[in-house]
Amino acid sequence: MEKNFFFASLFAFSGFINAQTQQPAKTESSISFGVKGGYSLSSMKLFDDKLDSKSYFYAGILAEQPISPKFGVQAEVLYTQLGGKISYPITIQNTQGSLGNMNYTYSLTQIQVPISAKYYIIPNLSASAGMNIGFNISTKEEASSRITGTEKRNYDGVKTLNLFPFLGAEYKLSNKFFVDAKYNFNFIEISKNNTLPMKVGFLQAGVGYKFK
Repeated sequence: MEKNFFFASLFAFSGFINAQTQQPAKTESSISFGVKGGYSLSSMKLFDDKLDSKSYFYAGILAEQPISPKFGVQAEVLYTQLGGKISYPITIQNTQGSLGNMNYTYSLTQIQVPISAKYYIIPNLSASAGMNIGFNISTKEEASSRITGTEKRNYDGVKTLNLFPFLGAEYKLSNKFFVDAKYNFNFIEISKNNTLPMKVGFLQAGVGYKFK
């Protein structure tokens, strides 16, 4: 099912590109396509506990349609991973001394489709706001301690579809190269129910290249 979401996202993105290329230009600038990649740093919360941050990479494709010299709309398809780590001390009644910690690591592999409205403050600098639609390909939980060893399993407590509102900025280094950053807010729970409330926010910063 998760693979179907991935192919559906690519199909929708391809349809968007095809529709734009078949239409005559309505503005001075036509649609532009590109690739991008960079660094992702996520921060997860379970109940009120903040987990240690998890870093990963992201990579994908994009298309931008100018609406006017000041405004544009951008759609992307990205591959990335989110998650976090947390540790709890192991305690056994009537036992003295430390038994170490039980360590948990959560990893969410996603295909993300950020859609944003862009405002060009100056020709080379823009601010953006939008919604990032994340489709979970897989969710893993790893538990480890010096007593029990390491155990990995699939974790089914996360929604297949996640929503992350975001704010961002982009700076054009040249006509083709740019750097950008987005912060995706943890306003919406990603867990399926309230038994284990889970939220995640993340920063994405990287570079890109536009073919046109």
